[in-house]
Amino acid sequence: MTNHLVGETSPYLLQHKNNPVDWYPWGNEALERAHAENKPIFLSIGYAACHWCHVMERETFENAKLAEMLNADFINIKVDREERPDLDAIYMDAVVTMTGHGGWPMSVWLTPQAVPFFGGTYFPPERRGHYPGFGEILRSINNAWTKNRSELLASGDKLISQIIAKPTTLVQENVPTLSETSLDEATRTLWHGFDGQNGGWGASPKFPQPMVLEFLLQHHHRSGDSLALTMVEKTLNAMARGGMYDQLGGGFHRYSVDANWLVPHFEKMLYDNSQLARLYLHAYQVTGKQLFQRIATETLDYVLREMTHEQGGFFSTQDADSEGEEGRFFVWTADEFRAHVPQHTDMVMAAFGVTEHGNFEGTNVLSVNLSNMDLGSHFGVPETDVRTILASARVALFARREERIKPALDDKIITAWNGMMLAAMAEAARVLGRSDYRRAAIRSAEFLIETVRSRDGRLLRTWRANGAAKLNAYLSDYACLAEGMLQLYQTTFDQRWYLVAHELAESMLTHFACMDEAGFFDTSTDHEELIIRPQNLQDNATPSGNAMAACVLLKIGAYTGDRKFTTVAENVLRSVQILASRHPTGFGQWLQAISFAVSYPEEIAIIGNHEAADTCALLSAVQQPYRPHQVVACYEGLEDDNLIPLLTGRTQKGSKATAYMCRDFECQLPVTSAAALRRQLD
Repeated sequence: MTNHLVGETSPYLLQHKNNPVDWYPWGNEALERAHAENKPIFLSIGYAACHWCHVMERETFENAKLAEMLNADFINIKVDREERPDLDAIYMDAVVTMTGHGGWPMSVWLTPQAVPFFGGTYFPPERRGHYPGFGEILRSINNAWTKNRSELLASGDKLISQIIAKPTTLVQENVPTLSETSLDEATRTLWHGFDGQNGGWGASPKFPQPMVLEFLLQHHHRSGDSLALTMVEKTLNAMARGGMYDQLGGGFHRYSVDANWLVPHFEKMLYDNSQLARLYLHAYQVTGKQLFQRIATETLDYVLREMTHEQGGFFSTQDADSEGEEGRFFVWTADEFRAHVPQHTDMVMAAFGVTEHGNFEGTNVLSVNLSNMDLGSHFGVPETDVRTILASARVALFARREERIKPALDDKIITAWNGMMLAAMAEAARVLGRSDYRRAAIRSAEFLIETVRSRDGRLLRTWRANGAAKLNAYLSDYACLAEGMLQLYQTTFDQRWYLVAHELAESMLTHFACMDEAGFFDTSTDHEELIIRPQNLQDNATPSGNAMAACVLLKIGAYTGDRKFTTVAENVLRSVQILASRHPTGFGQWLQAISFAVSYPEEIAIIGNHEAADTCALLSAVQQPYRPHQVVACYEGLEDDNLIPLLTGRTQKGSKATAYMCRDFECQLPVTSAAALRRQLD
């Protein structure tokens, strides 16, 4: 038995194709049936790696009695939030407004006009503590729809009015000019809320906050503020040693359920790992600490090993569950651990925090509890030998773990998330000199251009093997892919990547910009009409499309000198500057964009063959240190072959590779030595 999801490409939707619930995907067929039969819609939104989504499917959507009730009284629609962030944002806003909180699985009841009137998250099949049973909810809603429909319709209309009334943008009236003061205030606010013992912000669950930490690195670079760097190092050290980081296979789980980063929620998301790999790379550039370099490379190596399509795209997520249990693939009993570490067993167990009673439901999530020096001192083993022993143990444990049944893989390709990983791979390639990362970045870019980009430059949201690319792309898809292309250009200096980024920036201005206010809508002008045209400002697990768009437009403006890009970016940054400075944990990407704007970014043009020794020396001076507030162009060739305005009119001096550095409308004299260029940059 199958339902209407059988023809979908989303692995999450396909997981439900054999449910007894008569699921439809979001679309005209379901909406028109709701109109025709005048039935309310039950909308369920989740994603493939969501543990509680699986629980609700097993308990509720595979329950024949509950399915019969759903099929009789409702039109049932299932949505993958990763495919449709617009629907997820609209109806999550509704659920939060109704209940004060939200999450996934999301359960919302709508009128046939798609207006929400009741909602929540996970519901058990029968009453469980303070959770009402799903069956009693269905009966209550059906009764109200039959007997008190006008009240439900009125409550839905009132809810939509409340959502519309919420400020989404601040119009350009009496807004302050962009100022470093807002960045100082944001840093003070972050320091006051910082967990000085464990790093990060908040108690439990604790999320990694890569955008906020990136901002603090940039703030330290700009101002020299030592507290900013302290927050970054404390947090990155703690996350790298905790169980949220996969100590055997590399890569980060979604978040920690405790305050000290030990026990994770086990799903792995492409967007987390792209942001965290790049963050650890930057922290290595700033501090020179090998731990940060190791975490960055192990994370990217994990992505290449397990999250990369053979044609070059990057997969979306790995599940939290395997064999029906959360975390089963990743955890160890003490006996399992001993069986595969027959030598120096006690020391290796101590190194990874393995005990008889465990730290997660009788099993052990591996973490790094002691330094190699402390282990060597306690067990009487030289520190160099400790390092060798632990490396050998990791190899053996990883090999054993590979024999287990792996968590399910959501192998769809999402444009925005691929843009983020493209940026991480490209930047790591040039900073670390990794040719494999460079090849992966180029293959990814070529794959995306071939599969999700049309001839007129427009994008689609998602692609999956054996299924065509589909769904209108969102603002975040354009902005994140443009950022990835700019990073790839600065690694390869192949002008085609810059041209794609420039084209995407133009598309954002044409198809997403708010005409009367600052900023952008999340959906394009030719998107399907929804009950609200969403415009999310706050950063969540991924950057706000508006914030990433501002970052990209500032960089395109630096390359082109065209104020139409920078003016739009500066207007939207001014509109959220006060909000971002007061609530920095929700506006990390915005703070990065403001930091770029007020730091008078360096515009660096290097004329020479980027593979020649003299040109490489200039590029190394520019790109090896951490310099977040710059754009770099490099070119050798005939003037009429140049397509980047920053390079126009630049020539070599004395037949040597030559660097031109400008900042804030002022240009320095051209230089031909790395030492002279470093003096200008400093």
